[in-house]
Amino acid sequence: MELDNIDFQILRLLSKNSRIQWKDLGEQIHMTGQAVGNRIKKLEESGVIKAYSLIVDEMKLGLTFTAFVIIYMKTANHDSFIRFINDRNEVVEAHRVSGEGCYLLKIKVDSQEQLNLLLNRFLDHGNYTLNLSIQEIKLQNPLTAT
Repeated sequence: MELDNIDFQILRLLSKNSRIQWKDLGEQIHMTGQAVGNRIKKLEESGVIKAYSLIVDEMKLGLTFTAFVIIYMKTANHDSFIRFINDRNEVVEAHRVSGEGCYLLKIKVDSQEQLNLLLNRFLDHGNYTLNLSIQEIKLQNPLTAT
Protein backbone atom coordinates (compact mmCIF):
# COMPACT_ATOMS: atom_id res chain seq x y z
CA MET A 1 0.00 0.00 0.00
CA GLU A 2 1.33 3.38 -1.00
CA LEU A 3 0.97 5.87 1.88
CA ASP A 4 0.44 9.56 1.28
CA ASN A 5 0.84 12.57 3.55
CA ILE A 6 -2.73 12.26 4.86
CA ASP A 7 -2.12 8.63 5.87
CA PHE A 8 0.98 9.70 7.80
CA GLN A 9 -0.99 12.49 9.52
CA ILE A 10 -3.66 9.97 10.54
CA LEU A 11 -1.02 7.55 11.86
CA ARG A 12 0.68 10.34 13.82
CA LEU A 13 -2.58 11.44 15.43
CA LEU A 14 -3.64 7.86 16.19
CA SER A 15 -0.26 7.18 17.79
CA LYS A 16 -0.90 10.05 20.19
CA ASN A 17 -4.46 8.94 20.96
CA SER A 18 -5.71 5.73 19.37
CA ARG A 19 -9.14 6.30 20.92
CA ILE A 20 -9.75 9.60 19.12
CA GLN A 21 -13.10 9.79 17.35
CA TRP A 22 -12.87 9.76 13.56
CA LYS A 23 -14.84 13.01 13.44
CA ASP A 24 -12.37 14.75 15.77
CA LEU A 25 -9.40 13.36 13.86
CA GLY A 26 -10.98 14.52 10.60
CA GLU A 27 -11.39 18.06 11.93
CA GLN A 28 -7.64 18.23 12.59
CA ILE A 29 -6.74 17.21 9.04
CA HIS A 30 -9.73 18.82 7.26
CA MET A 31 -11.56 15.63 6.30
CA THR A 32 -14.90 14.13 7.20
CA GLY A 33 -15.04 11.47 9.89
CA GLN A 34 -16.29 8.96 7.32
CA ALA A 35 -13.33 9.64 5.00
CA VAL A 36 -10.92 9.23 7.92
CA GLY A 37 -12.64 5.99 8.91
CA ASN A 38 -12.29 4.62 5.37
CA ARG A 39 -8.58 5.41 5.36
CA ILE A 40 -8.09 3.82 8.80
CA LYS A 41 -9.87 0.66 7.64
CA LYS A 42 -7.56 0.47 4.60
CA LEU A 43 -4.52 0.95 6.86
CA GLU A 44 -5.77 -1.88 9.08
CA GLU A 45 -6.59 -4.21 6.17
CA SER A 46 -3.20 -3.65 4.54
CA GLY A 47 -1.40 -4.41 7.81
CA VAL A 48 0.09 -0.94 8.26
CA ILE A 49 -1.90 -0.71 11.50
CA LYS A 50 -1.30 -4.03 13.23
CA ALA A 51 -3.00 -3.31 16.55
CA TYR A 52 -3.99 -0.64 18.99
CA SER A 53 -2.19 -0.61 22.29
CA LEU A 54 -2.36 0.61 25.80
CA ILE A 55 0.45 2.04 27.93
CA VAL A 56 0.17 0.93 31.53
CA ASP A 57 2.04 2.38 34.49
CA GLU A 58 3.77 -0.83 35.51
CA MET A 59 4.97 0.60 38.81
CA LYS A 60 1.33 0.95 39.88
CA LEU A 61 0.82 -2.71 39.03
CA GLY A 62 3.83 -3.78 41.04
CA LEU A 63 5.97 -4.69 38.02
CA THR A 64 9.11 -3.09 39.33
CA PHE A 65 12.01 -4.76 37.56
CA THR A 66 12.83 -4.19 33.91
CA ALA A 67 15.90 -6.05 32.71
CA PHE A 68 17.74 -6.47 29.46
CA VAL A 69 19.33 -9.87 28.97
CA ILE A 70 21.80 -10.90 26.29
CA ILE A 71 21.66 -14.64 25.66
CA TYR A 72 24.69 -16.59 24.42
CA MET A 73 23.33 -19.86 23.05
CA LYS A 74 25.00 -23.23 23.79
CA THR A 75 23.86 -24.80 20.56
CA ALA A 76 23.04 -23.86 16.98
CA ASN A 77 19.50 -25.24 17.39
CA HIS A 78 17.48 -22.40 18.91
CA ASP A 79 13.99 -23.88 18.49
CA SER A 80 13.48 -24.91 22.12
CA PHE A 81 14.74 -21.53 23.34
CA ILE A 82 12.36 -19.65 21.02
CA ARG A 83 9.45 -21.79 22.23
CA PHE A 84 10.51 -21.14 25.83
CA ILE A 85 10.62 -17.34 25.51
CA ASN A 86 7.35 -17.26 23.56
CA ASP A 87 5.67 -19.03 26.48
CA ARG A 88 7.01 -16.61 29.10
CA ASN A 89 4.92 -13.53 29.91
CA GLU A 90 7.94 -11.93 31.56
CA VAL A 91 9.69 -11.70 28.18
CA VAL A 92 8.05 -8.65 26.63
CA GLU A 93 10.47 -8.25 23.70
CA ALA A 94 12.92 -10.60 22.04
CA HIS A 95 15.32 -9.77 19.22
CA ARG A 96 17.83 -11.93 17.34
CA VAL A 97 20.91 -9.72 17.21
CA SER A 98 24.29 -9.53 15.57
CA GLY A 99 27.39 -8.63 17.50
CA GLU A 100 27.31 -9.33 21.22
CA GLY A 101 25.38 -12.53 21.94
CA CYS A 102 22.59 -14.20 20.02
CA TYR A 103 19.43 -12.67 21.51
CA LEU A 104 18.53 -9.47 23.33
CA LEU A 105 15.52 -9.82 25.62
CA LYS A 106 13.55 -7.21 27.49
CA ILE A 107 11.94 -8.73 30.55
CA LYS A 108 9.63 -7.38 33.23
CA VAL A 109 9.16 -9.06 36.58
CA ASP A 110 7.60 -8.11 39.89
CA SER A 111 10.31 -9.41 42.20
CA GLN A 112 13.96 -10.27 42.39
CA GLU A 113 12.95 -13.86 43.14
CA GLN A 114 10.98 -14.07 39.89
CA LEU A 115 13.97 -12.60 38.05
CA ASN A 116 16.33 -15.19 39.55
CA LEU A 117 13.99 -18.06 38.64
CA LEU A 118 13.81 -16.87 35.04
CA LEU A 119 17.56 -16.39 34.80
CA ASN A 120 18.10 -19.93 36.08
CA ARG A 121 15.84 -21.22 33.30
CA PHE A 122 17.90 -19.28 30.72
CA LEU A 123 20.90 -21.37 31.77
CA ASP A 124 19.21 -24.42 30.24
CA HIS A 125 19.76 -22.77 26.85
CA GLY A 126 23.02 -20.85 27.27
CA ASN A 127 24.79 -18.17 29.26
CA TYR A 128 23.60 -14.61 29.70
CA THR A 129 24.56 -11.12 30.75
CA LEU A 130 22.08 -8.98 32.65
CA ASN A 131 21.46 -5.24 32.76
CA LEU A 132 18.78 -3.82 35.06
CA SER A 133 16.93 -0.67 34.07
CA ILE A 134 17.19 1.95 36.78
CA GLN A 135 15.07 4.59 35.04
CA GLU A 136 12.97 4.68 31.87
CA ILE A 137 13.89 7.83 30.01
CA LYS A 138 11.98 7.62 26.75
CA LEU A 139 9.53 5.39 24.93
CA GLN A 140 10.09 5.65 21.21
CA ASN A 141 7.16 6.10 18.91
CA PRO A 142 8.25 5.18 15.37
CA LEU A 143 5.85 7.69 13.84
CA THR A 144 7.27 10.66 15.72
CA ALA A 145 10.95 9.61 15.74
CA THR A 146 13.22 11.69 13.55
